[in-house]
Amino acid sequence: MLLRNLAHARTGDKGSIITISVIAYRREDFSLLEQQLTPQRVGEHFAGVISAPVTRYALPHLGALNFVLRRPPHQTVTRSLALDTHGKCLSSTLLGIDIAVDEDRCRQPAAQSHA
Repeated sequence: MLLRNLAHARTGDKGSIITISVIAYRREDFSLLEQQLTPQRVGEHFAGVISAPVTRYALPHLGALNFVLRRPPHQTVTRSLALDTHGKCLSSTLLGIDIAVDEDRCRQPAAQSHA
């Protein structure tokens, strides 16, 4: 199941730092996201874009994970002409990650975005 069916994302973009918050639609899905969206997995997903290991902060009371990504100094928002490396595009890319869920969860209707 694609992550976008379980959560929505918000981003922040300042210079060489990008933050992506992934917020579960349903509280009961947070533990699934916490298990499968590791800093290593997110780092591998953005391997061609970032220059350092990903840092993850868990916010269980909000049902959210916050990821901090760092890109090379020569690829900052203000220096890049490539729109696809900006934070807003990266959050959409992250929502395309496959999340393994049990069969019962796959039969439930997909959540609608609240963003």
